[in-house]
Amino acid sequence: MKSYFTDWNDTIVASITPKGLGAICVIRLSGSKSISIVDKLFKSKNLVDQASHSLHVGLLRYEQEIIDEVVIALFKNPNSYTGEDVIEISCHGSVFIQERIINILIKEGCRLAKPGEFTQRAFMNGKLDLTQAEAVADLIASNTEASKNNAIKNIRGGFKSDLSYLRERLIYFSSMIELELDFATEDVEFADRSLLEKLIKELVVANDKLLNSFKLGNVIKNGVQVAIIGKPNTGKSTLLNALLNENRAIVSDIAGTTRDTIEEVLNIDGILFRLVDTAGIRAFAGDMIENLGIEKSYEKMRMSDLVVYLFDLNTTTLSEIEGMVSDFRQQGIKYLLVGNKLDISSKTNQDEFAYLKNILFISAKEKLNLELLKKELVRLAVDGDINTESTIITNVRHYDALKQLSNSLQEVEGGVKNKVPGDLLSLDIKQSLYYLGLITGEITNEDQLDLIFSSFCIGK
Repeated sequence: MKSYFTDWNDTIVASITPKGLGAICVIRLSGSKSISIVDKLFKSKNLVDQASHSLHVGLLRYEQEIIDEVVIALFKNPNSYTGEDVIEISCHGSVFIQERIINILIKEGCRLAKPGEFTQRAFMNGKLDLTQAEAVADLIASNTEASKNNAIKNIRGGFKSDLSYLRERLIYFSSMIELELDFATEDVEFADRSLLEKLIKELVVANDKLLNSFKLGNVIKNGVQVAIIGKPNTGKSTLLNALLNENRAIVSDIAGTTRDTIEEVLNIDGILFRLVDTAGIRAFAGDMIENLGIEKSYEKMRMSDLVVYLFDLNTTTLSEIEGMVSDFRQQGIKYLLVGNKLDISSKTNQDEFAYLKNILFISAKEKLNLELLKKELVRLAVDGDINTESTIITNVRHYDALKQLSNSLQEVEGGVKNKVPGDLLSLDIKQSLYYLGLITGEITNEDQLDLIFSSFCIGK
């Protein structure tokens, strides 16, 4: 297997803590010379003779210079993250000390690691498959409980286990059909076609379940953009401030106060909602700047995953809301109708709108029913249970390969039904195995690895 990393025999080094000043910095080495290189600088103990997974405190010296007092963490192959000899040096967080240690290690024979190279080596040495390696990057980038939990689940082999089930069953029937081809002249059938047809149906269902999880996975990984739309003075900025519990947007009784969009992020039940407060929509704006703000409001509405249409319960007619609902449906926009100023409206006003779907009543000023609003946002945004134990696909590369696998499985299913010859059926099964291999890394190429691992941070 080729890689964009030039030499797997190199010993690599990088800081695995963020750049800048801090109390402690950790510098990681991986490769066959890791222990011998650090042993030259660490005179307190002979590291070569020490047990794996051990810690050692002492001075790091270079020639006659004392560099720092450090803690050495020692991990011997193959029981390390990369599968190679690994050393992690915990030094004081001075930028000067960090750079001094790394420069000395490079002089002694290390090479500066490229982005993702430690995890790349873990993949190449069979410590992780490609789905687990990508989950490492997802874990580093996680910013909610849901995204963190999903990444950990995949690092521990959740997705890998699902794919292994698909792969093992296909390999079995592929081998049986290959055996038939070896005995073609004797007209022997080793692969039970009825069992193969049943298996393919099971695999199609399992694959569809993974594909369908991507919608939820996209929400977990990327969040949900919500545009708060409505006429001037319906309380859009007040609602944004109430949801955030801070005075983020300027609020006044003057129509057209909000001229530009204001965006803030709110975490609700582990999902990130990017709330966009927009300029009030009205037919005749006060000036050119307000007109530009209204145009941007419509643009944000079309770009958003969900639109909250906020209206004043006391001044809005039913026909206006029905017209907006019709527009949303024609444009395929997911929406939530929110009647505001519940604290000063009559029950008659509320009853007029009550029959509509996806509607609730609040008071942004008095913060009435805001928790109900949050629950509705989650319900509309999340199609599924984010706390499920089932595998959730969050990676576009995995989704694309699973779509190709779905098409390939349909070819196999059609071949079994139409009783195609074993050699053609074998080719279709191998094609399905190919798409599975693309996901896990059994089948890969230099460009693919370059793309995947170059997006990692240096040190991981």
